Amino acid sequence: MLTDELRAEVARLKTERDAVVLAHYYVPPEVQELADHVGDSFALARLATTLPNRTLVFAGVRFMAESAKLLSPDKTVRMPDPAADCPMAHMVLRETVAAARERYGDDLAVACYVNSTAEVKSWSDVCVTSSNAVKIVRALGEKNVLFVPDRHLGRFVASQVPEKNVILNEGFCPIHQDISAAEVAALKAAHPDAPVLAHPECGPQALALADFAGSTSQIIDAAVAGEARDYIILTVDGVRGELERRCAGTGKRFHFPATRPVCPDMARISVERLVACLREGTGEVGLPPAEVADAARRALSRMLELGAR
Repeated sequence: MLTDELRAEVARLKTERDAVVLAHYYVPPEVQELADHVGDSFALARLATTLPNRTLVFAGVRFMAESAKLLSPDKTVRMPDPAADCPMAHMVLRETVAAARERYGDDLAVACYVNSTAEVKSWSDVCVTSSNAVKIVRALGEKNVLFVPDRHLGRFVASQVPEKNVILNEGFCPIHQDISAAEVAALKAAHPDAPVLAHPECGPQALALADFAGSTSQIIDAAVAGEARDYIILTVDGVRGELERRCAGTGKRFHFPATRPVCPDMARISVERLVACLREGTGEVGLPPAEVADAARRALSRMLELGAR
């Protein structure tokens, strides 16, 4: 439980360090409570470029902090736990990208999910998030789009943009992929009037049972705007805190699969580690080599440009 003393210390440290805390919806709820801004990957990436603070503390996994550093290279970016990583971020081979470019030539765009390393971004033409992937892929001039690293989000994008030839990579989010269709079916049987709101990182069997597929923010917005009493949520359990906060007093209830979808890397971002990061100035995230940083920044900047249209 957060004490008044701890809240006051965090506020003081943020002022002293000219720091702002950005937290993803998937980190523990008490960390979200201490953050200045809570959001999904796209919202936080866009917001980070506009903030005046000298220090950005990213309560999330490495690719998020890395992206913030790429977009704001003159700022200090810190992580409460630099070991918090995303397995999917590494699930792309350079050979896969090279082979696609050789086959399709100038009529290929490499669209890179922001859940990726800076090096993977540097091989790509544009970054996307789950909230803007369909919009950005549709806006690309190229007919052929290699979508990396997540095959499930790529498959969802392909279903929404049939005019494109979307080529899938073999990456995936272990947490979303492991959401069981059988457990979803059991929830539907127990709550037959509950809409199923799913993240498109889910596997195809679970996603086929969804009434709505969208980013974390879009799932939250759908639940807030919906008229149902019960909702089945197919994404990381950390989003429960924001759902309950936004729907407080409405009587709405949220049901997650029996095998609780927890991201162990997001769970590493504890209050203790956040406070230590602010106190001691630990967890600084540096820039990759210049050629990697420049190419990755171009892909991220193009995402912000196309996503704003």
